[in-house]
Amino acid sequence: MGTALSGKRKVFRPVVAACLWSLGGLAAAQPAPVPEAKTPRVLTEPAVRSPKALGAATLAVARAGQRLVAVGERGTVLLSDDAGATWRQAQVPVQATLTAVQFINPRTGWASGHLGVILRSDDAGDTWVKQLDGVKAAEAVATAAKGNTDERAQRTARRFVEEGPDKPFFDINFSDEQHGVAVGAYNLAFTTRDGGRTWAPSLQNLPNPKNLHLYGVRLVGSNVYIAGEQGLLLKSEDGGASFRTLPSPYKGSFFGLLAARSGTLFAYGLRGTVVRSVDQGATWEKLETGVPVSISAAVELDRAELVLLSQTGDLLTSRDDGLSFSKSAPVGGPLPAAGLAPADGQHLVLASLRGMRRQTNP
Repeated sequence: MGTALSGKRKVFRPVVAACLWSLGGLAAAQPAPVPEAKTPRVLTEPAVRSPKALGAATLAVARAGQRLVAVGERGTVLLSDDAGATWRQAQVPVQATLTAVQFINPRTGWASGHLGVILRSDDAGDTWVKQLDGVKAAEAVATAAKGNTDERAQRTARRFVEEGPDKPFFDINFSDEQHGVAVGAYNLAFTTRDGGRTWAPSLQNLPNPKNLHLYGVRLVGSNVYIAGEQGLLLKSEDGGASFRTLPSPYKGSFFGLLAARSGTLFAYGLRGTVVRSVDQGATWEKLETGVPVSISAAVELDRAELVLLSQTGDLLTSRDDGLSFSKSAPVGGPLPAAGLAPADGQHLVLASLRGMRRQTNP
């Protein structure tokens, strides 16, 4: 399952891809001639506030202290202060679909998504400000390429400007209130060291000559890990200044990463694939999950339990740091699930193309 981006290679990501089909494709703007590229209206107009937003397709969910924050189609952001029992809509300055969200403390967090959008909130998700979009991202890539004699960098800069703000971010992660990385389609990668006040392109730092899509990123201390299509695994040991390729036991796409408190790192993706590293990515072992469908999300609960979410809503729980998993079916039957977060000590919440669902911990 996938959808084309600007008529090029397909973007494969379960659930997210399905949502893209329902929205009519990844790119909301056609490539514009240089230098007259225009900013699409969805980047300048606020998300529509409507009761229908409570049933919108949601793609990710995170904790902001005791609050839950879910993001999804057309700039929808939903908030819950009762562990997912009820939801209300937040104020969002764009209508671009949002694919990822993270809060570094109970009030400060970021969301990222289509058309190069990165948003920041400092009030636990009630309101958001736009820090980056695809227009500014293309300008930043072009500026960074000035004076660079590398032909590949020059081609990339021209491509970004010519194609306009069509490329989505798939994931965003911060290690603290200042340092963060966002990654996306066609080697899209930006880094901030000032809480998102400025974002700098880091595409040139990645050993990704095929411009493979980057689906997941995690910051662990000074280490940055990135996972992508065709088994791509990358690591930086200097906060993102340089990267190297990690050995990968799988040639299919990885859709996300989980860094457990134990120090174990997990990458998950197509066809129920989960791989595990206990030595900071130097070596990986493939785990047996017992499910044939892709893994969409993963979280670690307070009791050091690991929970993986399949694209059909099955939950895979491990109580031995990923050595084994037990499967439980979603309450209410299968659903196209995309995101997962702990609601409280007894419940989880699932983000899906059919809205939010709450269920008891396995």
